[in-house]
Amino acid sequence: MRIKRGFKARRRRNKVLKLARGFRGGHSKLFRTAADTVDRALAYAYRDRKAKKRDFRSLWIARINAATRMNSLSYSKFMHGLKTAGIILDRKVLAELAVADPSGFSALVNTAQQAC
Repeated sequence: MRIKRGFKARRRRNKVLKLARGFRGGHSKLFRTAADTVDRALAYAYRDRKAKKRDFRSLWIARINAATRMNSLSYSKFMHGLKTAGIILDRKVLAELAVADPSGFSALVNTAQQAC
């Protein structure tokens, strides 16, 4: 008696095709091309979840640097001054302060300058 793989194979194919919804052309309809495309998409998604963290950190640093230079101080001296003064704020919060509240940020810059 032969064993038919209908259920297991269909479930596997349907899982891949469900992930491939929204892709163009045969990449969402044909199992072989869909499987290749889904594998690549999942690899890119994994890689770019890591890259996103790096991209945002560099954006925050650029914003902080621009704001500190407007207050005649460099980024590295500003961060050292904050550490010396015992102010523990992460770069995300500092960048948000630099954009949303320039006067409050300049007060932080003065505090960091005096601490150095």
